[in-house]
Amino acid sequence: MFFDSRYLMYMLPAFLLMMLAQAYVSMAYRRWSQVPARSRLTGAQAAQRLMMAAGLYHIRIEGIRGNLTDHYDPSTKVLRLSEGVYNSPSVAALAIAAHELGHAMQDQEGYFLLRLRAALVPAVNIGSYLGWILIVLGLMLQMANLAWLGVLVFSGGALFALATLPVELDASARARRLLADTGIVAGEDEARGVNSVLTAAALTYVASLFSAVMQLLYFTGLAGGIGRRED
Repeated sequence: MFFDSRYLMYMLPAFLLMMLAQAYVSMAYRRWSQVPARSRLTGAQAAQRLMMAAGLYHIRIEGIRGNLTDHYDPSTKVLRLSEGVYNSPSVAALAIAAHELGHAMQDQEGYFLLRLRAALVPAVNIGSYLGWILIVLGLMLQMANLAWLGVLVFSGGALFALATLPVELDASARARRLLADTGIVAGEDEARGVNSVLTAAALTYVASLFSAVMQLLYFTGLAGGIGRRED
């Protein structure tokens, strides 16, 4: 009942963009993870030096299993770097470590959009399930108000994606400045590699936002259809 040609019209472009973004990330990471940085600093060592330069003395650095599982945890003030970044002296490792440190800088400064994104997490976790239930019930019972309530609840995911994109772009901008100002990245070739890795990562967030918006538009169309039938 819910999987129709309209769903494909909305979601196929989003799916293709997501696939392209993931392929671009894999290609950029694979290429620049094989290029050693002139500084010979590993991701962990670079993060430590950047922390000192940024005055983030309270941040801890830990390794974490997995591939591209790097993240900064604002609740524990811990910067976690994946195996391929923590011990690697590659250009890609420097870019990723610096990006995650950018989030630590945002946290220290009380960056509004970072706080907004964190505040949205509980609502998004609930809304992703409750929204579906309300939309399905509204469609089954032909109750437009119930379906629209589901759309409203479900829209938290699109709002989260919308808040995430500028947060990630800002973290990448901070990473570029940090690496340049500290001299950890030297030469146009290394700067190009950092830009390539960070741009590829940003594209995934663009794709996520596009996917969330298209899915929301699809459900909006379904809810609107009930309203038109009621009229």
